[in-house]
Amino acid sequence: MDFTVAQIAKMIDHSILRPELTSDDVRAGCAVAARYQVASVCVRPCDVPLAVSLLRGSGVLVGTVIGFPHGSASTAMKVAETVAMRASGADEIDMVINIGWLRSGDIAAVEAEIGAVVAAAGDAKVKVILETAFLTNEQKLAACWASERAGAAFVKSSTGFAPGGANIDDLALMRSAVSPKVRVKASGGVRTLDQILAMASVGVTRFGSSATAEILADVARRVPLVAAVPALRD
Repeated sequence: MDFTVAQIAKMIDHSILRPELTSDDVRAGCAVAARYQVASVCVRPCDVPLAVSLLRGSGVLVGTVIGFPHGSASTAMKVAETVAMRASGADEIDMVINIGWLRSGDIAAVEAEIGAVVAAAGDAKVKVILETAFLTNEQKLAACWASERAGAAFVKSSTGFAPGGANIDDLALMRSAVSPKVRVKASGGVRTLDQILAMASVGVTRFGSSATAEILADVARRVPLVAAVPALRD
């Protein structure tokens, strides 16, 4: 079939996370999200109430980040932050794992922490950010397995604040590590339609990007696309 702007938009979490962004920047980002009907916005915790008020009734979900960007907050702090964000109206939770625990081999602690955040999130989907730039392939696999056992809805490649972001090899490995009930999100340096199409071809179904308008303008220019990307089919 022909791929549309709307189809690809629903695979995008519009990222509004940079530390220097003003309230006006958040408003502008939410306007982009509403205009294009993306899956969600992903905003800083302090911006959740504003995003919720701006996007109420729009069909665009509000997501936020927990333990961001380093993952080094205590489990109790991550749980408290999750509870507070849910109370503020966040629909989705993107949490950063404790990278140091994972690299130390304490998989049980990593899994327990993910499970605690999943429990605190209630019916909100939890996306677990692995920060793959810091991990070996074995650690990436272990993190994916722990995320699925703990009840995560997604495994996610990166925060966008590490030395490296999403790449095809990591995403394919992550997709192979989890069952079909767990989805894969690419983030960190996702700025073009060609990247999205390539990543979708290995099973990625959600993309974090701040280049939403540019990506979707490219879709509009190039429709109908000829590449067969199963993840984008009806």
